[in-house]
Amino acid sequence: MKPLRLPGLWLGLWAALLVTVAYLSLGAPRSGPDVPASDKWMHLTTYFVVAAAGVQLFRTGRPLQVAAAFVVLFGIAMEVGQGTLTADRTMDWRDAVANAIGVGLGILTCRTPVRDALLRAVPSARD
Repeated sequence: MKPLRLPGLWLGLWAALLVTVAYLSLGAPRSGPDVPASDKWMHLTTYFVVAAAGVQLFRTGRPLQVAAAFVVLFGIAMEVGQGTLTADRTMDWRDAVANAIGVGLGILTCRTPVRDALLRAVPSARD
């Protein structure tokens, strides 16, 4: 992890974000009409946010690669879960692809000035 003050808090918030995504994917009742194109954007955006949040927590290189791989696998697991654990949802490989693209785009924020926004906003434990 990056040298953040209260790293457990930030990691816990990231985990809470993942739990929220899992709940919305598997447990929350569906609402509104099915709009396939809009659904893919929702998947992409959600996983972009999760991955971009991971960029704030994890150092570039191996730690960030492991986090990215975990989030991609998490997205695949949510799709499998929708097909096997829910009665009102279906598994769609295109959703998993949208999730993975979102992760890729979120990870690309590590190549921008915002990669250390959390470090700048919350001084590290060394400061």
